[in-house]
Amino acid sequence: MAESLPDASTSTLVLSDQALSDGLITLRDCLRWAASEFHLAGLHYGHGTASAWDEGVALTLGALHLPWNVDPAVLEARLLPMERARIVALVRARIETRRPLPYLLGEAFFAGLPFSVDERVLIPRSPIAELIEHGFAAWFPDEPPARVLDLCTGSGCIGIATALHLPTCEVDLADISPEALAVARQNITRHDVGERVRAVESDLFAGLAGRRFELIVSNPPYVDSRDLTTMPAEFRHEPSLALGAGRDGLDIVRRILREARDHLTDDGVLIVEVGNSDHHLEAAFPEVPFLWLEFEHGGQGVFALSAAELDAHAASFA
Repeated sequence: MAESLPDASTSTLVLSDQALSDGLITLRDCLRWAASEFHLAGLHYGHGTASAWDEGVALTLGALHLPWNVDPAVLEARLLPMERARIVALVRARIETRRPLPYLLGEAFFAGLPFSVDERVLIPRSPIAELIEHGFAAWFPDEPPARVLDLCTGSGCIGIATALHLPTCEVDLADISPEALAVARQNITRHDVGERVRAVESDLFAGLAGRRFELIVSNPPYVDSRDLTTMPAEFRHEPSLALGAGRDGLDIVRRILREARDHLTDDGVLIVEVGNSDHHLEAAFPEVPFLWLEFEHGGQGVFALSAAELDAHAASFA
């Protein structure tokens, strides 16, 4: 029997990638090539980067487990064959599958901290990171909140970063998804905050009976039906449970506004991200004085309400 020949297209691809890997000698070579490939492929960014160049930097440094603020002199370092091959494979995967880069690397950075991520959770990118880095000082200028709830926690990034920036607070991470909570628990272990941070399976506040918090922070699902159907391919890799929230994107937010007061202390604060659905929220509750927050590094659609304001407008949320 004649020996079967390898598939020509597969063989060509392997040889092409091998030749390419052989030609990319330094980290600078790999970065320049990756950025060019991303530009030509017309990728969509928005999971921690905003351009082909930034994506190339994140991929090459992430592939080599180098920090984002590494000495630029490392760009001239000659890479090992296995390192070059890994970068080539990641670039190919990013282009061909449109999977967001943090999923390919298994890691995303939030508030300057690394978090494990995969397709069970939303990729961290909330502007709430700025509030965490400033210790929520606008609301707690004298002493930090003692008890914090990260509602719809996903990877746990908001709550865990808060615990690390405010080392005296206790934090609950609540989510309806057992799969997401498994990732959150990985990150609790990764950052060694298990003594002050716990993960709770809960449909919003249902599993938190009797618990009250000085601060409730939430990045819930808030994408409206129109945006959900027109999202770029990259976003379709994220769990739909963490994105869509009805026709106007407010199905979950309405419940939060209705139920949050029962779990806030009298001087507590509720902070919620609603992104592009901010105009829907204002149209739905025109009488409510939402405080829309501004961010130095960009971002929109995050509001704050005090416990007193929730009391004053309880009838609107009923």
